[in-house]
Amino acid sequence: MKKLIVLGIAVLAFYSCEKPAKIGFVENSKLIGEYQEKKDLEAEFKARIEAFNKRKDSMQQMFNLEYKQAQEKAAKSSPKKQQELSLQIQQLGERLDKQINIEQNRISDESKVKNDSIINKIKRFVKNYGEANGYDFIFGLNEITGNLYHGKKEHDVTKAVLDELNKDYAAKKK
Repeated sequence: MKKLIVLGIAVLAFYSCEKPAKIGFVENSKLIGEYQEKKDLEAEFKARIEAFNKRKDSMQQMFNLEYKQAQEKAAKSSPKKQQELSLQIQQLGERLDKQINIEQNRISDESKVKNDSIINKIKRFVKNYGEANGYDFIFGLNEITGNLYHGKKEHDVTKAVLDELNKDYAAKKK
C-alpha cells in the first residue's frame, strides 16, 4: 500500500512539473503574400509577362501584315498559287500559335516551380523558427482548407515569423 501511495505521489509530482505546450499559429496567406521574396518574384514575372505580351503583339502584327500581303498576292494569282499561299499562311499561323503556347507554358512552369520553392522555403523557415523559439506546435491558418478555425491573438506569431523571414531574405539578397 505504501508503494502505491509513493508511486501516486511520484506520478502527481511528475505530472505537476510538466509545462504546458508552447503553441503558435501563422496566417499562411499573410505570411506568403507579404514575404518580400514572393513580392520580388511576382514583380519579376509581371515584367516577363509584359515583355512576352509585347513580343506576342509584334509577332501577331507581322503575321497580319504577311496575311494581308498574301491575300493581295493571291488575288492576282492562279488558283493553284492561291492554294499554295493559303497553305503557307496557315502553316505560319500554326507556327506562331505554337511558339506563343511554348513560351506561355515555359513562363507558367517556371512560375509554378519558383512559387513551390518559396512555399517550401517558408515551411522550412517556420519549422526552424519554431524549434529555435521553443514552440511545440505552430499551426497554419488557412481560409480554404480549415486546418485551424480559431486561435487567440496571443498565439499568432505571423508577424514575428514574417519579420524574421524577410530579414533572412534581405541578408541573403545582399
